[in-house]
Amino acid sequence: NIGLVIFIIGILWTITWGIAGSICIDRFANLYTLEELDQTAWAAGGGLMTLWGLGGAPLGALVAGIGILLRVRAKASTILFFAIGVLVALALMMVFGNLRHIPALFGIGGTIILLCFMGTLWYWAKNRAGLSGDAAIGADLNLTGYVFLLIAAWYTCGVASQPFLTAFEGVDPGTPVHLIFYFVLGWLFLFLGNYYSGRKQEKD
Repeated sequence: NIGLVIFIIGILWTITWGIAGSICIDRFANLYTLEELDQTAWAAGGGLMTLWGLGGAPLGALVAGIGILLRVRAKASTILFFAIGVLVALALMMVFGNLRHIPALFGIGGTIILLCFMGTLWYWAKNRAGLSGDAAIGADLNLTGYVFLLIAAWYTCGVASQPFLTAFEGVDPGTPVHLIFYFVLGWLFLFLGNYYSGRKQEKD
């Protein structure tokens, strides 16, 4: 029960900051210049902005993850490593956010994503061979989700790198709506995949 409560708190926190916080950021950032924005409660680098950027969805996801691990009675060591690992990743993000752009690191990261995607498909195929019914449907839906998330990552890399390319200086990057489209599809199919996999376990 404690785990369920913590999970719900994490989800509510994530939704509140992810939706309400983002709406506020969008409204203020479109009403004011950067200098004017810094005079408001949503000043760049200020408390609310930092809380939205780091303490919004990232913190909510961490809390929700801890709650769901407690809910399924995971080992204390598993919960501890999960929490520490996510916090370390967030800390590294803060450090890297203050560095100048290093194209090589961007390329290395993209290569790692591609290799992990290929490895995921390889092991997915080995696990999928012995499945049937809802478990097979769930696995197929998960595969679709993996593909869409890789597509989303690919186009995100293109949009994120464009401002640092000399040839595209001053060029309007256009709307990034296609990014959220692929991310939505990716997460939707992963949700459906886990839903069908869960139905198979409930029947057993």
